[in-house]
Amino acid sequence: MVRNPLTPEERRRGERLGEVLRAARGGRSMVAVAASAGISAETLRKIETGRAPTPAFFTVAALAGALGLSMDELLALCVPVPVPGPLPEPGELPLTA
Repeated sequence: MVRNPLTPEERRRGERLGEVLRAARGGRSMVAVAASAGISAETLRKIETGRAPTPAFFTVAALAGALGLSMDELLALCVPVPVPGPLPEPGELPLTA
């Protein structure tokens, strides 16, 4: 099976997940958090560094539980902030009634 390449947005979302998990881990060791979540420290390292940008749902759920985060909190922290694009030209503005 050939895997489709990730889009830039998917890569950025994976990087953001890693940043959030790393911040939530704080001063706790990677080994302790990984063990608490039932995953290897190497898996956690890959997620935190963005080398595994699409971890399995149950892996993310286990990490959230080990870090005291709800899945809702984790989702809210990982939603990308939209980057404003160029403003439309005056003739391109949508008409409102």
